[in-house]
Amino acid sequence: MISDQIDIIQMFYNAGPVVKFVMIILLFFSISSWAIILIKYRYIRKALNESAYFIDFFWGSRDLSDAFSEAKQLQSCPVARTFRIGYTELKKVTNTGAPKATSTEQVSFDTRFKGVDNIKRSLRRAINTEITKLVQMVPFLATAGNTAPFIGLFGTVWGIMSSFHQIGQRGSASLAVVAPGISEALVATAAGLAVAIPAVIAFNYFTQKIRVIESELQSFSADFLNIVERDILNAKGDK
Repeated sequence: MISDQIDIIQMFYNAGPVVKFVMIILLFFSISSWAIILIKYRYIRKALNESAYFIDFFWGSRDLSDAFSEAKQLQSCPVARTFRIGYTELKKVTNTGAPKATSTEQVSFDTRFKGVDNIKRSLRRAINTEITKLVQMVPFLATAGNTAPFIGLFGTVWGIMSSFHQIGQRGSASLAVVAPGISEALVATAAGLAVAIPAVIAFNYFTQKIRVIESELQSFSADFLNIVERDILNAKGDK
């Protein structure tokens, strides 16, 4: 195995400048992809675990203020951050005095309607912000998965072209003349596939997990709005 690695390194040194440049680009894609994979895996796994914990805590708590206190402790939880924004907006709505009007019933209806609308907009903005955070850097994996094989193929084609050019100069088409150049060129294709395969797998995995979190955010937002409309704003309006 060690000898095979030494041979690959030797092939890289013996390759032409274009193939070397291609290999350097693929190395950059590989390092960047694996860094993103490790970072996003830890971030999304923590987000999923903390979201599941907070949702259970939310439905088990008797007061929204208790859930808010717990949400402040979960800094990596998208659902908790969304709840904090919605709860903060709810406090603003409930603490705002009713506008002047001739009809008390009309004042109560307008206050509840505007309050729910404000909370709904705040939750929508919070969800969009959380999804944006989750998908950061993930599209790079798709880019690496789609382009790396073609970059490697370009290096291979260029290397084979150089090998045939050398055949023409030497006037010999023996296997001893052709094989080294072609084998060095094929390393670029192998490197491109080595970059693309884990990038595509990781992209599909992260995309699926982000969809799960987005679904949780949408469901929690709808449930929170139902609680606000049924138990809080309506209760305020009936006073």
